[in-house]
Amino acid sequence: MNKAADAVRTIGEVSLELDLKPHILRYWEEQFPSLKPMKRSGGRRYYRKDDIALLRRIDTLLNKEGYTIKGAKKILSGKAKAASSKSDARIPAKAADSQSELTKDMREELLSIRKMLEEALA
Repeated sequence: MNKAADAVRTIGEVSLELDLKPHILRYWEEQFPSLKPMKRSGGRRYYRKDDIALLRRIDTLLNKEGYTIKGAKKILSGKAKAASSKSDARIPAKAADSQSELTKDMREELLSIRKMLEEALA
C-alpha cells in the first residue's frame, strides 16, 4: 500500500527512500539542529515531508557536492558566504575535470613519497 505524499514516514521507510542507513539518519539528527522528526511512544521517529526534504538537501551537500558536516551546517543555517564568493562558487565542468586530474596526480605523488619513506624506515 502506498502512502500519501504528505504522510509521515518511519525511519525505515525514509532509509529505503533515500538509500541511507538508519544510523546515518540518526547521526544527522544530532549534527543538524533543524532536523527534528516527530517522536512517539518508545522513541519511534516519524519524518514529515519537510524533514525528508531537509534530509535530501543534507545528502546532496554531503554526498554529492562534497561539503563537510561543518560546511553543510553553515549553508543550511545561512551563515555561508554569498554564492558569488570564490569558495562557494560552482566549479565549471572543464575546471572540475582538471581539478580531478590534479587530485589524481597529487595522490600518486603522495603515494610515491609514502613508499620512499617506508623504504627509508625499513
